[in-house]
Amino acid sequence: MSDTPSRGRLLQVLGVAFGLAVSIGNTIAAGILYTPGDIAKLLPTAGLFIAVWLVGGLYALLGSNSIAELGTAIPQSGGQYVFAHRAIGPYAGFVVGWSDWMSTCGTNAAVSIAIGEYTMDLICRFSPTADRLLVVPISTAVVLGFAILNWRGIRRGSAAQNFTSLLKALIFLAIVAACFAFGTRGADSAAVATASAPTGKALAVAFVLALQAVMYTYDGWTGPIYFSEEVKDPAKSIPRAMFAGALSILGIYALFNIALLYILPLSKIAGENFAMGAAATVIFGPAGDTLARSLMVVCLLSGINAYVLMTSRVLFAMSRDGLFSRRATQVNEGGTPTLALALSTAVALAFLWSGTFNQVINICAFFFVANYTISFTSVFVLRRREPDLPRPYRAWGHPWTTGLVLLGSVAYLTGVVLSDTKTSSISLILLALSYPAFRLMKLPRKSE
Repeated sequence: MSDTPSRGRLLQVLGVAFGLAVSIGNTIAAGILYTPGDIAKLLPTAGLFIAVWLVGGLYALLGSNSIAELGTAIPQSGGQYVFAHRAIGPYAGFVVGWSDWMSTCGTNAAVSIAIGEYTMDLICRFSPTADRLLVVPISTAVVLGFAILNWRGIRRGSAAQNFTSLLKALIFLAIVAACFAFGTRGADSAAVATASAPTGKALAVAFVLALQAVMYTYDGWTGPIYFSEEVKDPAKSIPRAMFAGALSILGIYALFNIALLYILPLSKIAGENFAMGAAATVIFGPAGDTLARSLMVVCLLSGINAYVLMTSRVLFAMSRDGLFSRRATQVNEGGTPTLALALSTAVALAFLWSGTFNQVINICAFFFVANYTISFTSVFVLRRREPDLPRPYRAWGHPWTTGLVLLGSVAYLTGVVLSDTKTSSISLILLALSYPAFRLMKLPRKSE
């Protein structure tokens, strides 16, 4: 980094605990609050409902196996952009980096809005005259607050991530325990599930649409690779953090959804925008929903912190390779890419204020899996082209395991194109527009 206009540098001060924390914080966010209702509506049998969550978890585990090899072989901060740029070239890197950066900024906006809405719901219960227009100011304050916190340096940001993610995991486990300890089995679950189960082509389409929601909810298991050069002993820390994160997320999601099924019939879960609140109401009565919303406000904070950390690293890495302004490589003494952080925060706020982030979220899952597809392809490319590249961790079962998850990614993208033409059309149009944007970014910048 000696050739970049930096006053500081990225600091190698992170450990396995942070990698686990950023995986949990980045992944377990607003998605798990909304998607159970959507999935139960699409797949109204207990077996299918749980199966789609397990498929998503298996994908994350196999993906971690392959991505961990890339993260240890190319220990640079910036996420999957780094691998695509090294293995396939600048344009592939640009597509991966730009889509990752924009979609994570959009997710930051979406989760902050969820925090604002839950907070206002709580305020209105105690003060019915409260103005609902305060949702956006509250959401804005959350985004800016975490941006200022991380501006101070990676040590403060990592400490906040460790604490908020631990608190989130404990809250979810406590909710699961409460469901089994104080709840009773939903008596009509089996009958409702058998009566409305889809079959044939309808089942295939429903499963793909449900998997689309699950993939978005699982996205985030790649969190540790966004900080590869900031992790102490990346050869050991990255694989440990990725596998621990993927297993923890799978366990929490599986237990949480099984707990929902234990006390709620699928007919009650289906279409429910806040299944956790419905479950808490069964257990604790009318105060249960208020309690659940209060806990969710706390849980979602770790997601905001993770998004702020990650987006700044993606833009920093792209700038370092000349795919964005070199000024975005500026790093302060605390190890924070300052201009990259400021620009990422500005984009998140733009989505938040405009309200257009909902459309961004709708296509996030498509680009997330497309990026995974490029990363898995990168494993094959680098194994062939750079056989002597040091690989402290080698993907177990390669090429079979990597090939399996690559084929799964391609099958998923094909299914989305066939079953969700609106989302896939927008995604493909954005992909086509990325090339002229790439050429524009590559124009010489004499002023720099």
